Amino acid sequence: MRDPKSHRPAPPQTPSRAKARAETGTGTISIYFVRSVVDALRARGLAAEPLLREAGISPELLDVPQARVSPQHYSALWRRVIERLDDEFFGQDSRRMKSGSFALMVRSVVHCSTLRAGLDRASRFLAVYLDDVAVEVGEDGDEAQLVLRQCPATRPPLVFAHETLLVMVYGLACWLIGRRIPVLTADFAYARPPHSPEYPALFSSTMRFGQPRTQLRFDAALLDLPVVQSERTAKDFLRVAPENILLKYKNTQALSARLRRRLRQVLPNELPALEAMARELNIAPATLRRRLKAEGQTYQAIKDEIRRDLAITYLSATDKSIRDIALELGFLEPSAFHRAFRKWAHTSPGAYRLAGSGSGAATAASGGPIPRP
Repeated sequence: MRDPKSHRPAPPQTPSRAKARAETGTGTISIYFVRSVVDALRARGLAAEPLLREAGISPELLDVPQARVSPQHYSALWRRVIERLDDEFFGQDSRRMKSGSFALMVRSVVHCSTLRAGLDRASRFLAVYLDDVAVEVGEDGDEAQLVLRQCPATRPPLVFAHETLLVMVYGLACWLIGRRIPVLTADFAYARPPHSPEYPALFSSTMRFGQPRTQLRFDAALLDLPVVQSERTAKDFLRVAPENILLKYKNTQALSARLRRRLRQVLPNELPALEAMARELNIAPATLRRRLKAEGQTYQAIKDEIRRDLAITYLSATDKSIRDIALELGFLEPSAFHRAFRKWAHTSPGAYRLAGSGSGAATAASGGPIPRP
């Protein structure tokens, strides 16, 4: 996905290097996506551990189902695996999408006048690059669809292939017009996967699984918006891909995203109970629970995730003392934070920080429940 002119290996994403760019509250990436990228290496008999460590990810995390890593570490791994495989689609197609393919497509579509023309050109590029999956843009009245078609259609859907292509093309579309495209409905041609709670932030809080085809539905009027990018902005876009795609155009309108923003503002004070938050939002507690369930979330899980993500950021990318981190996360005593973090990450906060700064192999915490302080 990187610009073919800049294929030099990126420096390892150790906490010290990430420090200058770290932003609290940007979220973390499920270990599922790390495993999916690693599987592409192992399918070709290639060792994954060296690349994981270069990217600042402990290989032991692959065996922790609820583990998380920072977007910076995941992006570093993504780029290294692409360079190793010379395949920007991670072996998900019978034909390699050679390194530099995405950059060539981006540098071409920026010359289109509208989003409709840009997506049409992108789909034609992808038809040249890939044999087993295709992207189409359809219109039905006031609604447009970004559709993925797998060839042959009788083959079971490759979940990671659908996810990767959707993120790639949807992120490109948002960037072309300089704004997030609100997704009305996200349909997936496979059963709900265990990591589906990641989907509302990536696509939409309105999701349907087991559908005839994978597609994102959005307002057709957006297709007529002008492309606002250029060769100059394309260079910056490609330099930081895929991190910018994963983070910049996340779904900030989902209820769970709104709650995360509000709860981050509350810290370091005690996070409110569900009933209090429902009153603040002027909705019934049962309605709040139901809407979160539709997004694959619970209120307690959101509170836990906020502490988890901030702890990962603070420990791996700042010089804050562990005592200060504990207080900022709402723990009344550092000992309570130590107990929570050990249960959560199977190590102490100090050992976690030391492992990351000493070896560059940041051992991101698992996503287990955090005891309330």
